Parts: sequence; C-alpha cells; structure tokens
Amino acid sequence: MATSLPPLAAGAAACCSPVTAGVLAVDDAERIARIFKALGDPTRVRLLSLIAASEGGEACICDLTEPVGLSQPTVSHHMKQLVDAGLVTREQRGKWAYFAVVEDALRNAAAALRTV
Repeated sequence: MATSLPPLAAGAAACCSPVTAGVLAVDDAERIARIFKALGDPTRVRLLSLIAASEGGEACICDLTEPVGLSQPTVSHHMKQLVDAGLVTREQRGKWAYFAVVEDALRNAAAALRTV
C-alpha cells in the first residue's frame, strides 16, 4: 500500500538546500567519476580492501589472486583499473607488482560529496 507524505510547509528551504560544498568543476567531476566507476565493481572494492588490510599497507599481485578466486591476468586487469583511477599505486619489484592504497584519493572522492 502506498504511503502519502505530507506537503512541505510554505517557504521550506529543505528542498533547495545545497547537497555538496559547491559545484564541481568539469575536470574534478570527471576525475571523481573515474574513481567511482572503478569502485563500481565488487571485485575491485574487495581488492582495495585486501591491500588496505595487508601488512605494511601494500600487497603483491601474487597474494591477491587466491582471496578473490580469479586468475592472475583477471586480477591484473582489475588492478590496472584501480591504478588508472588513482586509487592505488603500482611498484614493480623484479617480476612481481606491489600495490598500495592512495589514501588521499579516497578521502578526496568522499569529500567531494559531503555537505558543508
């Protein structure tokens, strides 16, 4: 059964109050959209959490395949998306790639949507 909401009182500002701290510039909106697009995949969110929870705040690609149950090439593809979005850094050490979370990228994305 549908529920009707009472109408807002005349002059109520709630419907017109700003949602964010300000309007994003086009470049900022595109950068933040890339971050949210990368986070739109549950495997990438899980990989990000695995890296953040790893000892020293970094993880080798070799340690990321088994927990997500995917092949190394598939995990590498997901990690490239996270690197391209600026959410993690990649450092090559011999034949292995190590990844670390970029804390500022997550903070900046969240801050862009916060109210004043």
